[in-house]
Amino acid sequence: MATVETEGARLYYEVHGDGPAVVFAHGRGGNAASWWQQVPAFAARYKVVVFDHRGFGRSRCDAAQFDCGHFHRDILAILDAEGIERASLVCQSMGGWGGLKLAATHPERVVALVLSNTPGGVDTPAVTAAIEHLASGAIPPGSAQLGASFKAANPEAAYLCAQISGLNSNFPKPFGRITRAGFVTAGELRDYAVSTLMITAPEDLLFPPAVMAEAATAIPGARLTEVPNAGHSPYFETPSAFNEAVLEFLQVT
Repeated sequence: MATVETEGARLYYEVHGDGPAVVFAHGRGGNAASWWQQVPAFAARYKVVVFDHRGFGRSRCDAAQFDCGHFHRDILAILDAEGIERASLVCQSMGGWGGLKLAATHPERVVALVLSNTPGGVDTPAVTAAIEHLASGAIPPGSAQLGASFKAANPEAAYLCAQISGLNSNFPKPFGRITRAGFVTAGELRDYAVSTLMITAPEDLLFPPAVMAEAATAIPGARLTEVPNAGHSPYFETPSAFNEAVLEFLQVT
């Protein structure tokens, strides 16, 4: 457990295991604790880094610095603090805004990228429409973090997920919007060559499979796979299938 100071924020992070580095970047409803079903599985063969985004969990930041445009540099700050030259990134939902931006602007630091249930800040008509739909309040915060069938069949796990989200009590209000500073431009993707896996799920109401499919076409070389029987958070809902897909991808990159 450690912290690093960067751009008006103090970031909390943890390192587990040894081997090639893999950084996990959580979504809007999570924090480092969200990866409790991934850390033991990956730490057996990788150096696993989990962290709380600025303003989430145990991380802190100035209200004026609470912006997704910092996310990729926050990951760089953690890598630099740990002396990690290159790492693979596994990003869920909001975390994808930092992961893709880092891969596009600092490809020498990124071995491979996984974008789970996130377009990662690419700007396509379907992505823009999905974000506008979220911003409208049509989907209440937290209501679509898990698939409806999962919540019905696993009330205890749904309760745990809500409790983990409830630890995010310190971020500045109102919640920082996804700004243009966090988007990845077509120019930044022109020579993109980082091996990228995109994961979608059939019950994802935030970024449905059709949105993810369109986003995948905007990222050169990206491969899209669907994890069945899950909603917006397959890492939490179907961890065995999620872990298997990601581990298989990392092993061939």
